[in-house]
Amino acid sequence: MADAKVIPFDDDRSRSGGASRPTRRRTGAGGPGSGRGDGSAAPVSALPGAQVPEPSGLPPEAGEGGREPRDAVDVDGSSGGWERRIAGGLAFLRRRVTGDYDVDEFGYDEELTDQVLMSVLRPLADKYFRVEVKGIENIPSDGGALIVANHSGTLPLDGLMLQVAVHDNHPADRHLRLLAADLVFHLPVVNELARKAGHTLACAEDAQRLLEMGEIVGVMPEGFKGIGKPFGERYKLQRFGRGGFVSTALRAGAPIVPCSIVGAEEIYPMIGNAKTLARLLGIPYFPITPTFPWLGPLGALPLPTKWTIQFGEPIPTDGYPPEAAEDPMLMFNLTDQVREQIQHTLYKLLVQRRSVFF
Repeated sequence: MADAKVIPFDDDRSRSGGASRPTRRRTGAGGPGSGRGDGSAAPVSALPGAQVPEPSGLPPEAGEGGREPRDAVDVDGSSGGWERRIAGGLAFLRRRVTGDYDVDEFGYDEELTDQVLMSVLRPLADKYFRVEVKGIENIPSDGGALIVANHSGTLPLDGLMLQVAVHDNHPADRHLRLLAADLVFHLPVVNELARKAGHTLACAEDAQRLLEMGEIVGVMPEGFKGIGKPFGERYKLQRFGRGGFVSTALRAGAPIVPCSIVGAEEIYPMIGNAKTLARLLGIPYFPITPTFPWLGPLGALPLPTKWTIQFGEPIPTDGYPPEAAEDPMLMFNLTDQVREQIQHTLYKLLVQRRSVFF
């Protein structure tokens, strides 16, 4: 279930001639009416034949060593930065109010995802979980690819962090389109946000269409079995279903990129499952952790574990004939190969990490 990481001052100084105030200087010949309001004299033309010294580019109030006062630079830069941010924010709001923005056939809103959703999730990835990304170069720079990852953590934060990892680290600025379970699209508010963020229903038809469109698609085949497993079974991969993701990749001719996520298992240590309450609420499980439901809403705060997301070497599928997607033995072998590669990488990362929290 997928259900989620800054203005140069040198150019400004060179344009303004090093002035210590963020005001523009008029360019033109100094005449009788070109006096300055601050009481200083206007520029005077040189006498014929006189040698004119080269301008130093520094104002009289520049400090020792040819540097401007530090406070002048800070004021200039911060003022310009805030002006641009405010202007960009107002333009964004105007587009949202007027409806002047694009969504694709799946409901994906790239502008909202880039400017809002990623901005909300990024501090969680960068500051709270301190996600370390490895092997990002294994994700192709163009064309479709299927990322297959382990699933864990009681709540699907690993899918969101995976999306941030691809969005913020891939040199080609690629976006991850996650396949989500039906439950995600039955929840109010969550349903709309998932669509806007590029998530779509975990079905073969939608996944194949996205891959053929050249998108990066993410799937977590363990589903609820992985995300809702007890803490004692952490980092032990559950069954990968019937290998439907392999069949989809074969039909689209897209490479499969195994992905291993370490750190998500410990954010909500699931020590029990209130099955009766889960049935009443219509959810797959009702987790009991050392802090939830005992501490109420505070118990829903995830533990600040240290995460590592590693993308493995892609497994090509474009060399198989079209009928290979119907070969159950081939699908079984490829599914097992992907699962074994993810599990082996999980064990390797667990051996390498120093601590759950550092």
